[in-house]
Amino acid sequence: MKIQLTNAFLFFFLSISSSLTAQQSQVLPKVNPEEAGMSSNRLAYLDSIAIVAIKDQQVPGLVALVARNGKIVYHKAFGTANAKGELLDFNSIFRIASQTKAITSTAVMMLWERGEFQLDDPISKYIPEFENEQVLDSLLPDGTYTTKPATRPITIRHLLTHTSGLGYGEIDGDPRFKQIYSDAGVTDLFTTEGIQIEESVKKLAKLPLHHNPGEKFTYSEGLDVLGYFVEIISGKPLDKFFKTEIFEPLKMQNTYFYLPKEKRDQLVSVQTKNEGNWVDFPTTFYDPDYPKKGKMTFFSGGAGLSSTPVDYAQFLQMYLNKGTLNGHRLLSRTTVDFILSNQIGDIWKGNGSYHGLAFSVVDDLGAAKGGKGSPRTFEWGGYFNTQYFADPEENLIGIIMKQTQKVSGDETSWKFRNIVFSSIDD
Repeated sequence: MKIQLTNAFLFFFLSISSSLTAQQSQVLPKVNPEEAGMSSNRLAYLDSIAIVAIKDQQVPGLVALVARNGKIVYHKAFGTANAKGELLDFNSIFRIASQTKAITSTAVMMLWERGEFQLDDPISKYIPEFENEQVLDSLLPDGTYTTKPATRPITIRHLLTHTSGLGYGEIDGDPRFKQIYSDAGVTDLFTTEGIQIEESVKKLAKLPLHHNPGEKFTYSEGLDVLGYFVEIISGKPLDKFFKTEIFEPLKMQNTYFYLPKEKRDQLVSVQTKNEGNWVDFPTTFYDPDYPKKGKMTFFSGGAGLSSTPVDYAQFLQMYLNKGTLNGHRLLSRTTVDFILSNQIGDIWKGNGSYHGLAFSVVDDLGAAKGGKGSPRTFEWGGYFNTQYFADPEENLIGIIMKQTQKVSGDETSWKFRNIVFSSIDD
């Protein structure tokens, strides 16, 4: 049965879902906004933008969370989780896709702190298939291509900063690389087949680069390479390393590559619009049911995780706390500062941000433009329409999670961020 989401219903749903917060086991306590220097009245504008976005069919639903000074001041669910009309709540689990990258980067830096490698080591030192990298010269009509030798090897730092020259296959901005990656059998995103990340990375290592390492920023599968690298260095499968070294210390109890049976009903469907109605997104070059079906052997360090706003807020709060949370130190204060420093020079000069070793980071220019937070606010998002930011100066976190594809006109992300920063009241 289709559920009609009237304004009255949405407000009724808010009153129900708000009561669920106390039932969750979490590190960050929920408090009245004023206790953390935030305005309840201003945060209420978030209710309005969610209601309007659902009414206007920008999104079928969303869950939003705001935390300040280590306390949750806003956490509400709106709308539906799937085409059947089932409602979102605080137990809903979202595919966070590229939000996985910061977690993989954190794992890399934890191992770096232990003296396992240097950031400017060639990745070929650990994955020999990356020796003698080549840069694409020409793609020929028959699908073959010509190359020229790269001027320098790919380093671990290049992979962390998306300056390696690797591409991203099906979602690559250059159609030549879509063809090359597809022909080589590289797995770009979710798969239900019995593939392991080692297999895909070794195929990727044999393919040409967009450009010489270190020359440009090209969003890439470099974090998949580093996920496999973490397995090599730690001697553990990536899912086990994440669980024991990151998720359990931070009490991230709903973050997985593959959902256990008892939590599969909590997975939010990826939705799109068809003739004015929300429908579940079909299988395309990836299977949207990946986190709960198939062989469950592919641990993508670049896009594989599913999670909740609460879990991800606890991960971000660890960074705001300079590497520690819940009595566990994952990173040194000095390493956190290093991760948030500019690692790519002037490659992004002029657009208001730079790239560190795990995040995009707002610079002075970006902060001066307004609505982005203080300098050193770090941020990213995910392929299925999830976004986050964390401002170290204000000790403020904002997370908004949706699950849509092939939908235009969604204004919730920028409006959410603008309202959150405008709600600071101390």
